[in-house]
Amino acid sequence: MIGEQDTRPWGTWQVLDEGDGFKVKRITVRPKARLSYQTHEHRAEHWAVVSGKATCVVDGRIQLAGPGDSVDVAVGQPHRITNMEDEDLVLIEVQLGRYTGEDDICRLEDDYGRVPA
Repeated sequence: MIGEQDTRPWGTWQVLDEGDGFKVKRITVRPKARLSYQTHEHRAEHWAVVSGKATCVVDGRIQLAGPGDSVDVAVGQPHRITNMEDEDLVLIEVQLGRYTGEDDICRLEDDYGRVPA
């Protein structure tokens, strides 16, 4: 739903727009925090960095991205965003796929104890 937002251990996200087959989020990652290493069964993602520096891991490969840079993640590819800097990282995430629900996350590694045993 547009305007939906949540606070996670690593930062926040807010839905800016959504429609049939897509969702757009503004994601803020706190300094020295990172999202879980995860996959999605139903969606691909496109990350556009707005401010800060992102250290992205996609399928085991590290890619650095700053303002104006973007990173693509295919359906099923393991991925993670890390903010190694001392300032917030802000990015726009475009999710593309037949389903973009929050429960389409398979966590492979997590710093916050959210991986099932």
